[in-house]
Amino acid sequence: METSNFANYTRVEPDLEEIQKRYNVLFERIHSATDSEACLAAVKDWDRLLQELTEWSQLTQTRFYQDTENPDYKAAQDRLDFIWPKYLDLETQMKRKFLESPFRADLQKATSPQLFNLWQCKIQTFDPKIEEDLTKESKLSSEYTALIATAQLDFNGKSLTLSEIGQYFEDPNRATRKLAYEVRSAWFANNAASLDQIYDKQVQLRDSMARKLGCQNFIELGYQRMPRIGYGPEEVSAFRAEVKREVVPLCNHLATAQAQKLGVETLMHWDESIYNPNGNPKPQGGHDWMIERAREMFKQMGHGLDGFFENMLTQGLLDLKSRKGKGAGGFCAFFPLLSYPFIFANFNGTRADVNVFTHEMGHAFQVWSSRRLPMSEMAWPTTEACEIHSMALEFLSWPWMGLFYGEKAAEELRKIHLTSSIMFIPYGVSIDLFQHMVYEHPEASPEDRNAMWQEIEQTYLPWYHYGELSAPSSGRLWQMKQHIYSSPFYYIDYTLALTGALQFWRKSQVNHELALTDYVQLCRRGGTLPFSALLESAGLHSPFSEGCLKNVIADARRYLF
Repeated sequence: METSNFANYTRVEPDLEEIQKRYNVLFERIHSATDSEACLAAVKDWDRLLQELTEWSQLTQTRFYQDTENPDYKAAQDRLDFIWPKYLDLETQMKRKFLESPFRADLQKATSPQLFNLWQCKIQTFDPKIEEDLTKESKLSSEYTALIATAQLDFNGKSLTLSEIGQYFEDPNRATRKLAYEVRSAWFANNAASLDQIYDKQVQLRDSMARKLGCQNFIELGYQRMPRIGYGPEEVSAFRAEVKREVVPLCNHLATAQAQKLGVETLMHWDESIYNPNGNPKPQGGHDWMIERAREMFKQMGHGLDGFFENMLTQGLLDLKSRKGKGAGGFCAFFPLLSYPFIFANFNGTRADVNVFTHEMGHAFQVWSSRRLPMSEMAWPTTEACEIHSMALEFLSWPWMGLFYGEKAAEELRKIHLTSSIMFIPYGVSIDLFQHMVYEHPEASPEDRNAMWQEIEQTYLPWYHYGELSAPSSGRLWQMKQHIYSSPFYYIDYTLALTGALQFWRKSQVNHELALTDYVQLCRRGGTLPFSALLESAGLHSPFSEGCLKNVIADARRYLF
């Protein structure tokens, strides 16, 4: 890396006029190229330019998430929201030229056919006529991020963020859990008008952009933007149907068993996150203690994870503590010029801390392992494949959970992790189906959208019971999911990837070392192949193949019961 600590890392904002000149030179080089070598040289130089722009944009977004109340970070994010569509226009022009190049076949051999598949999707998602709309869309997403980040919840004399109050969702005292859920629910209910307004504007804007680009609706454009390679809404719909058939019945059974163990007649919303009446297993120490346990885990795990994690620590590439003004959730960003990723999370003292940390470490290790591929765009696969690496590392970390929880609690933790993973699948497809319904009916009112969510819950989440929690009982649970606002159609990726991650779990139960070896090899392939082909390369079955989900669920059932 070029810096001793990421906290001090800066990038100068690019000058649009200068970037335009560099693009014009590249355009001319492609136009005058007489052989594939000259064209490939232009591709490489363009990739360097992309890395520079990516480095700046990723750093700008990351700093904003680290402190949404910092006026300089907010101003920089606003400038990025405004200017990025102009860079996207230039990027789209360049991709179109390479796609139309007489040397395309040679370029594909030197890079990857998958890269050209992605470009083919991406050029359909932009036209200068939607440049202003994209700026508005980015600003609306930032508005949601800032609103969530600045939430302050009064709880038992404390002022907590939405991330921090999550620690009380797993409190052994049922009254405390219920109160925590009530406080969160009240915040979302009190901010319902703002949340409705942001999303309504987003839906109308996205539908308008889709129609300007000649799409029937935003569903078509959303699939291109992801981008989906080798499957579409029909295959996803079939997957959701299999979830309803194979997973929902098991989840009903798991919810009943959970209620019995907790000694409650009905599993209420404030009971869903707790599995033991005495409380879930928790990490036995705080942030710094957990970092030391993680260092020991990766040292024993090996396969390059040990040295990689040490470098992440040395360079200050972890921001895991929750604080006022910090954006919610967790993510992994990659900085191609640094050749290192950055992990962002919000620890709150629950088992989720270990899950989120290993999840984002999976992303980080994958993109770092792929950093030397011919083009920087190949470092990441498409998102549904990305989530295999993250979720699989959660399961491959099982043998070391005793370091965090103690050996006695570790086995209970493993069953909780598997149970919560299975019960997540219907929720994940619910988020996806909701978005399909919303963008099929962009004219729907906020009340209509809430009714859509309630209809979905009855089918996929029938064990959900909210009592008098105002926000979720009125059909507003979906507003707590940032992906719906900021990354439309992303969320199904977690469920598709989970079928692959669970197959890694199954492998690890037989031969952990072999499973870890296969995992590392998959990480190194990056984005060189489409989703299903990446699964096949690791000996995994596609979630769209017949019986895949049924077999995975059968294995989970045997382990849990």
